Amino acid sequence: MVPKAHLKKLFSTATMVSLSLSLIAGCSTPPASTPASESGTPTTSTSTEAPAATANLQPKKGGTITIGIANEPDQLDIHKTGMAVANQIAGNLGASLVTQDPDTLEFKPYLAESWEVSEDGKTWTFKIRTGVKFHDGTDMTAKSIAETYQRALDPATAAKVAGSNLSEVESVEAPDDTTLVLHLKQPFAPLLQFLSDPGWLQPLSLQAIAQAGDKYGRQPVGVGPWKFEKWENGQSISFTRNEEFAWADPIFQNQGAPYADRLVYRFISENQTLLAALDSGSIDIARGVVAKDVAKYRDNPQFEVKEMLRNGLGLFVMLNTRRPAFQEIEVRQALNKAINKEAIMKAVIQGEGVVSYGPLPPSLFGYDEGVMDYGLKYQVEEAKALLEKAGYTKNAQGLYEKGGKPLKLDLLTQTGTWAQASQLIQAMLKDIGVEVNIVTLEWGALVDTATKGSFDMTLMGYTLNDPDVLYLFLHSSQADNGLNFSYVKDAKMDELLVKGRTTVDSAARKDVYKEIQKYVVDQAWWVPIYTEKQFNVVRKPVEGVGIHPLRGLMYHDSWVNQ
Repeated sequence: MVPKAHLKKLFSTATMVSLSLSLIAGCSTPPASTPASESGTPTTSTSTEAPAATANLQPKKGGTITIGIANEPDQLDIHKTGMAVANQIAGNLGASLVTQDPDTLEFKPYLAESWEVSEDGKTWTFKIRTGVKFHDGTDMTAKSIAETYQRALDPATAAKVAGSNLSEVESVEAPDDTTLVLHLKQPFAPLLQFLSDPGWLQPLSLQAIAQAGDKYGRQPVGVGPWKFEKWENGQSISFTRNEEFAWADPIFQNQGAPYADRLVYRFISENQTLLAALDSGSIDIARGVVAKDVAKYRDNPQFEVKEMLRNGLGLFVMLNTRRPAFQEIEVRQALNKAINKEAIMKAVIQGEGVVSYGPLPPSLFGYDEGVMDYGLKYQVEEAKALLEKAGYTKNAQGLYEKGGKPLKLDLLTQTGTWAQASQLIQAMLKDIGVEVNIVTLEWGALVDTATKGSFDMTLMGYTLNDPDVLYLFLHSSQADNGLNFSYVKDAKMDELLVKGRTTVDSAARKDVYKEIQKYVVDQAWWVPIYTEKQFNVVRKPVEGVGIHPLRGLMYHDSWVNQ
């Protein structure tokens, strides 16, 4: 076994979060398909810890905290859903095997009191704490967790995200009530990050699942601080305080049951309706406030803006290499140089973000600052020269053509901020002599079209905290039915991506992703545009809402000052 001190050195600096098929994101207002959409790097002076309000105020019990969110989940059986909003809401019902310090990002014990890893990195043994109970009163044991993971891995469950997160697990066993053993197919760097998520991989009571049958997704049971109360379709989901809760995540100041009596999520899809509810006090927290509406809350003492930089690319263009034009690297590079990313960011999100020149954002582990030097910059004349190098010439209409065929491209987009971005891209490419036809689709239809490869270019975004996201987007195994919409099939890329996910030492892994970023930029399969800030607004009298750089908003230290 590897000594625990050595394990701490290996894993304490990783900054990773669940990788899932639901990571792809639509417009900057978080859609249903955005995973962990609260995640990000805090960009305000607000502590990333979960504060107990202010130093001179003492938390009080009682009251209700109401959160306004855009999307309603399909269900809360965390194995049967792929929706990020379901994970965020269900996380209140659950707890995680390990946790992550919000300041150092070091992995620390939680439901697992300790863990060891075999020398080959393929066997993980966890010591599970005792005294934890499910909401139905039954004990949580190592066997409970093993059964949970086995259910997620069972093809019959069709676990969309939990199964994906455990995809490198060969088998799970619980020799006794306090010992959990995971046998991996190969070393897997993101494993502890997966196990730190209180949503997707929380322990489930198979007894409760069996008793509820098909209704379980609407009456879930967990071990967390909040117990399911009711679900009003199209309106809200509410939880009540788990009075027996005495095993809080050690990152919180409050180590007992929540302060508030109830936690309510209200579904408000329209942005102005969300803000009106916040202004009137009918909700206490507005999640996913768009950049243009934040200014009025920043200097108002009745509100607190919690902002963070998205852990992912908020907007980029994927180029479909099935298309002959994009099989030529000069054409791909030309489009990168023809698009003014700074102008798009200023127009679409009022400059509330950072321009992206590579496939990873600054907030992610492994980000290479050198991308600012080698990234493809806005240079119109160079863009034209690259097209001409690829054999294109201008026709009488001012469009580049080759073999008598004009370079005309479709661009998939959706409504909202993406619509504005697509129009700007269309105008910029027209300026160099490339005609773009905008195709506006609903989010589900866009993803379906991209999956089938029936497009030239598509806008895209993602949110998560691990560079292994690039495996899902760029490895050849993901080209036919996965998220590799650009249809990249490149042996060097495959080799680097596998090395990135199996290299456990964080310093060595960072070097791998530095090489990956440079290669992706050089190959120009994507046109990165920006990573935006994400905004949440909290209204008094709610105090103590914290931010975790990977989980986003946290409510266990929150209370109502009334």
